[in-house]
Amino acid sequence: MEGGVPEADMSAFRECLSLSWKNPYVLRLAFSAGIGGLLFGYDTGVISGALLYIRDDFKAVDRKTWLQEAIVSTAIAGAILGAAVGGWLNDRFGRKVSIIVADTLFLLGSIVMAAAPSPAILLVGRVFVGIGVGMASMASPLYISEASPTRVRGALVSLNSFLITGGQFLSYLINLAFTKAPHPWRWMLGVAAAPAIIQIGLMLTLPESPRWLYRKGKEEEAKLILKKIYDVEDYDNEIQALKESVDMELKNTEKISMMQLVKTKSVRRGLYAGVGLAFFQQFTGINTVMYYSPSIVQLAGFASNRTALLLSLITSGLNAFGSILSIYFIDKTGRKKLALISLVGVVFSLTLLTITFREAEIRSPMVSVVESSSFNNTCPDFKTATMNNEKWNCMRCLKATSTTCGFCAAPDKLSPGACVISDGSMNSMCTNVHRAWYTRGCPSNFGWIALIGLALYIIFFSPGMGTVPWVVNSEIYPLRYRGICGGIASTTVWVSNLIVSQSFLSLTEAIGTAWTFMLFGIIAFIGIFFIIVFVPETKGVPIEEVENMLDRRSVQIKFWQKRDSGSEKQ
Repeated sequence: MEGGVPEADMSAFRECLSLSWKNPYVLRLAFSAGIGGLLFGYDTGVISGALLYIRDDFKAVDRKTWLQEAIVSTAIAGAILGAAVGGWLNDRFGRKVSIIVADTLFLLGSIVMAAAPSPAILLVGRVFVGIGVGMASMASPLYISEASPTRVRGALVSLNSFLITGGQFLSYLINLAFTKAPHPWRWMLGVAAAPAIIQIGLMLTLPESPRWLYRKGKEEEAKLILKKIYDVEDYDNEIQALKESVDMELKNTEKISMMQLVKTKSVRRGLYAGVGLAFFQQFTGINTVMYYSPSIVQLAGFASNRTALLLSLITSGLNAFGSILSIYFIDKTGRKKLALISLVGVVFSLTLLTITFREAEIRSPMVSVVESSSFNNTCPDFKTATMNNEKWNCMRCLKATSTTCGFCAAPDKLSPGACVISDGSMNSMCTNVHRAWYTRGCPSNFGWIALIGLALYIIFFSPGMGTVPWVVNSEIYPLRYRGICGGIASTTVWVSNLIVSQSFLSLTEAIGTAWTFMLFGIIAFIGIFFIIVFVPETKGVPIEEVENMLDRRSVQIKFWQKRDSGSEKQ
């Protein structure tokens, strides 16, 4: 990673594929460490489906939006702690140990969640899993980055992103598989124990990161590993560059402090780019889609839990497909261009979602007095409204404040329906007469357009902003600062994630789904200009050159011209 190489191009993708027969050892390292990404993806994705059934088993969860958000966001709070501790753990004990500790927490958290007798115990399990996710979010890409030949570094770190999205896709498949099981959410949450056990076994047979070993004075051990990773003609150059990098950092042996990070120009500017990318990755709303995808599908007008899970599987599959595209494009197009193309598409998609959900809210089916009274359990707020000659639609029914109310749709769904108190008996009574029961969203002609908007969002986000922040943060910092700076960036990811996920359902209730997506779109639009100004292109650039580039220039606007040996590196 420290050595100089030609600019990465389209051949990097082919070279990455050729590793399966040329150097399977490198792929073994990458895939084994990447299981941490799979667990990361599974545990962040599985809660979206499990939450639908947790609400059925625990009525307190069904009645309280904040408790639903807490079940999602306590894992993220744990991830903040895991990312913060993970930076220190990675530098002190190594990347391998950090991954094994993360797996142990995954395993413990999965067992606690699967056996949870109450929402409180479930929250404890979510915290354990979250700490593991936070550690894995930085340890896995760091291990892969430091154990990869430079030319395919971006592609192999993208492999970790693919396994994250693959884990999310797997979580939706598992969710669907257990919908008919008793207490399906317990099975959904408990399955994560299996890959955690597998990765612990694999990591125990693998070496530590050679760059971490070299920095800790275990030079001979590091050289043996690097000989397995690099071709003969590249090995000597890599060792020399690594030696120079370590010698340079050892000249300054004082303890790293935040003040030192701020004073070091290249590190400070790298943090601008890395932390900024982490911020915009989350505040464009990606994890609201991944955590609440079935709920969003229900908001779009699809009432059934199983239907919501099945349709969410499409967006999750597209997310995994987008990660495959990123493996191809990350070293062909470059990090910066790919992020910009991604955000432009995200802005377009969020605009489409804003318009679609707004139209669905305006054209929501009306509530019929006759239909509502026929169920003998009319929503009290609706009764009061009819006395005042107010007309309600389905959206107004679901926002009733004195008690929780639901909408029993007419047979054709779009005609006036009934607004009644939401409880188990009314749900059964409505579905028994072959009508759809709505508590999260309303019947709409715009549901499929909303799904197209979600699909486009994922297609644009996943190959670019889904991957680029992780890749850039794994390669933009000097070796000595990489652990602590990676921890700062990962902590930013999870703090931002916590804020967005903890507020999403409350925002949709307070200002509506349409305006919530518009807010994400505005942030994505701002992100375009941030990337143009502050993010350097690190495609195929050795670490030392990234440092020099950041030392020379704080504003990185000139990014579109081709790099060549005679021009200044952009």
